[in-house]
Amino acid sequence: MFNQTTMTEFLLLGFSDIQELQILHFVVFLVVYLAALVGNLLIITTIALDLHLHTPMLFFLMNLSILDLGSISVTIPKSMANSLMNTRSISYSGCVTQVFLVFFFASADFAILTIMAYDRYVAICQPLHYERVMNRRACVQMAASAWICGLLYSALHTGNTFAIIFCGGNMVDQFFCEIPQLLKLACSDTYLSEVGVIVFSVCLVFSCFVFIIVSYVQIFTTVLRIPSEQGRQKAFSTCLPHRVVVSLFLSTATFAYLKPTSSSTSGLNLMVGVLYSVLPPIMNPIIYSRRNQEIKGALSKWIGWRLLTKNKL
Repeated sequence: MFNQTTMTEFLLLGFSDIQELQILHFVVFLVVYLAALVGNLLIITTIALDLHLHTPMLFFLMNLSILDLGSISVTIPKSMANSLMNTRSISYSGCVTQVFLVFFFASADFAILTIMAYDRYVAICQPLHYERVMNRRACVQMAASAWICGLLYSALHTGNTFAIIFCGGNMVDQFFCEIPQLLKLACSDTYLSEVGVIVFSVCLVFSCFVFIIVSYVQIFTTVLRIPSEQGRQKAFSTCLPHRVVVSLFLSTATFAYLKPTSSSTSGLNLMVGVLYSVLPPIMNPIIYSRRNQEIKGALSKWIGWRLLTKNKL
């Protein structure tokens, strides 16, 4: 029987036992990881270096890119290393670290998205008060609150998860340490506290979701009162990237955590895990860079300057 005192490692779900497919998995994940790395670093660097982009919305977008970069760096490199070395093991401490960081980045990510909804609400519904409400100090405080809440929330989840006794083996049915799959290994009478935390988490996420919905109801009501069609389109376009990113984040996370774990096949678990842990960090930079004219202009100018400098050299 396994328990929390004798457990030294977990075995993660592999994508294949065939060496050629393992190498293919490594190459695909490497390309995906590099794409996410380059996309998010471009967003972070562009916003940080261009003084014209030091606006509240783009400040929060930079925080979102940092969190996305951290999120994908927690799961993908370990999976790539396991495929390359033909192993599926992860140490107990490594699993604890993965759970903590995955929940930290995900919760802080959602908190930043909620703050961004408030930013859009103030910008459109209370434009005369925008500079006063969303001043530099307020933005820093809100971002710091999101990071701190993420740390506390993640610590609560991680502590409750690894306080349970594991008596169902050490095979995690996912390519990284995921709480629903870890709970399947727990003794039936030792994971009730974590179930309580999960219920609390659902309530918290639902509250943030309601806040976002109410914000957008107010935004749409205000936008529809704008007399000119061009003004309405401009107002809607400033909110579109945020709406798409929130929808992507919530839809993938909801599908992952609300699907029946008992009847889920290993293939489905892998697909869903990739969907919600890999897709948002890759898509967020693309969505924002394509829809935000300031970001597009700054990126074009920065890339053009780099090419010109290279040609002169």
